[in-house]
Amino acid sequence: MVPVASWFSSLFANDIAIDLGTATTLIYIQGRGIVSREPSVVAVQRDARGERRVLAVGKEAKDMLGRTPSGIEAIRPMQGGVIADFEITEAMLRFFIGKAQSRRTLVRPRVIICVPSGITDVEKRAVRESAESTSAREVYLIEEPMAAAIGAGLPITEPAGNMIVDIGGGTTEVAVISLAGMVYSFSLKVGGDKLDQAIVEHLRRKYNLLIGDRTAEQIKLDIGNAWPTAEIRTTEVRGRDAAGGIPKVVTVNSDEIREALAEPLGEIAKAVRAALEKTPPELSADIVDKGVVLAGGGALLRGIDSLLRNETGLPVLIADDPVSAVVLGAGAALEDLNLLRHVTIK
Repeated sequence: MVPVASWFSSLFANDIAIDLGTATTLIYIQGRGIVSREPSVVAVQRDARGERRVLAVGKEAKDMLGRTPSGIEAIRPMQGGVIADFEITEAMLRFFIGKAQSRRTLVRPRVIICVPSGITDVEKRAVRESAESTSAREVYLIEEPMAAAIGAGLPITEPAGNMIVDIGGGTTEVAVISLAGMVYSFSLKVGGDKLDQAIVEHLRRKYNLLIGDRTAEQIKLDIGNAWPTAEIRTTEVRGRDAAGGIPKVVTVNSDEIREALAEPLGEIAKAVRAALEKTPPELSADIVDKGVVLAGGGALLRGIDSLLRNETGLPVLIADDPVSAVVLGAGAALEDLNLLRHVTIK
């Protein structure tokens, strides 16, 4: 039986933190932790007048990518970490929040949303308005690298340099943080999606094979790597022959996938080096001691820590839960109002 005090407080404690990612949306509810982790995909159907009706959201919609019949479209409303389709983003947010809130509450929630550090004022307004459309009482924005650093357990409020590299689906966020503020930040439009696209282009060039983004993502997960390994892994890839138009199967190995990923990974490494060059000397000394911390789904790519270690000469560590680091950091800010005041975008 639920204690009366606990039940009563649950009527009010329903504040929400959202990592509104290009690839995945994660939702954290105060006092409950992460309650939802779904692909940022919405399936819509157009009627005769061209109006769109939402058919599915999240995993169910992602399963439709590349497989929808005429009149049905699977949309990713977030592109490059920002809202590309305002109407569909609103519908997606409303669905995820409604699904996450398993019980009715008496007070509308405060909502924290994580956004890229390079976001414009217009994009900030679009994010705020999308959240407000879900009946949020108050909306706070936190920059993704700040939230990732908190979620990774970095001592961001101390007078010392902390470097975080958050590799998401649409962007890579590189930041140096000290005293709960951004000393340096840069948002690079390269992330997991660009890695997938590099694999698509490689197979088209080398094998004349056409594949979709979902197949490319699976190849990346199965044999993708950023640094040479003793073991060479292989996988079969099924697609369509670009010339003949018939189904085709080829076998690819991890070495050629690493070569295919070299260009976008090189851009990430270049952004990290640029951040180190622009960091004040006093904070650079801290980073030499503590190293660079990786977060985001891209941190799970095999050997990416070794690649950045080789490029920078610094220790490179991967957060304990890199995929959840951003939403966990935003959730920590929900639980600590003093921290929230320091890190929210003014």
